Amino acid sequence: MKKIFIYTLLVICGLTMIVPFVWMLGVSLRSQLEVNQGASGFNPVVKYQSYTHEGKEYQVSIVIGDKDSTVVNLMNDKAKIVKSYLKVPTAEIKEVKRLKFHWSNYAEAFRKVPFNIYFFNTIYVAIMVLIGTLITSALAAYAFARMHFYGKDFIFYFLISMMMVPEPIFIIPSYILLNKFGWINTYNALIIPWIANIFTIFLMRQHFKTIPQDLLDAAAIDGCSPFKILYRIILPLSKSIIATASVFSIIGSWNSFMWPLVMTNSPELRVLQVGLSYFSQEASSQTTLLMAASSFSILPLIVIFLFAQKSIIESYSSSGMKE
Repeated sequence: MKKIFIYTLLVICGLTMIVPFVWMLGVSLRSQLEVNQGASGFNPVVKYQSYTHEGKEYQVSIVIGDKDSTVVNLMNDKAKIVKSYLKVPTAEIKEVKRLKFHWSNYAEAFRKVPFNIYFFNTIYVAIMVLIGTLITSALAAYAFARMHFYGKDFIFYFLISMMMVPEPIFIIPSYILLNKFGWINTYNALIIPWIANIFTIFLMRQHFKTIPQDLLDAAAIDGCSPFKILYRIILPLSKSIIATASVFSIIGSWNSFMWPLVMTNSPELRVLQVGLSYFSQEASSQTTLLMAASSFSILPLIVIFLFAQKSIIESYSSSGMKE
């Protein structure tokens, strides 16, 4: 009974989290006319009235009608009236119920603003930040986990305490500092301040401490330098934690909004989240395009997580080696 309760609770929580994404996908695949008419649920089946005029089927909006004839407005898929106050036989107006996906919403949303530039900037920044983060974090975590020097614990806990400082507090002094360097509105402002990640240092340090010291001593006796021990012994045993740190770093760069919004002002340097913000202002009345843009912006993160989920789960378990 305990397991049934736990799994039932987990399923309910999982469904609660996934429902907004399913709704977003459902709206992104509808026409704007359907959304304007209130059809914004999960059911992809659409109901509407249609009339065939000059060999082409149109959706109709009834103005006034009776048994024999009806005055209608003919509309296209974009809810634009193509012919007004057309009198047609009532019997020729059909009730249509069918499954219809408007995949063109994604192409149209991609063309509305230069999402190709936004994706390139985001991917470039994410990769550069990831490379820098893995290098600095591995070196710092190795020092904190395996080396002995004065003030090691104080420096480590001081760094950890910086995680409690919210970004809006340090964004103004950071802007002043980067402005003195001449890095405002450059890739340097988006990349260099983030190549040292305190959480990743903490994550790697905790894992490095689980590796048996005897293994490292044996490598040192064989002539390995500290850098060789890190490169040949520790990092190969830390693939799962590296994968986890990589996923967290990419997600952080992908979802970054406040920092790039403040540090850059050129459209050519906009990252995806800032571009989505500008797009939401330009297409505020086009709900389907907004949902389509939001959908393809999170798709890469879902793919990355699906490929890395095994490593993320492994990172929470111990290495399996004993002293």
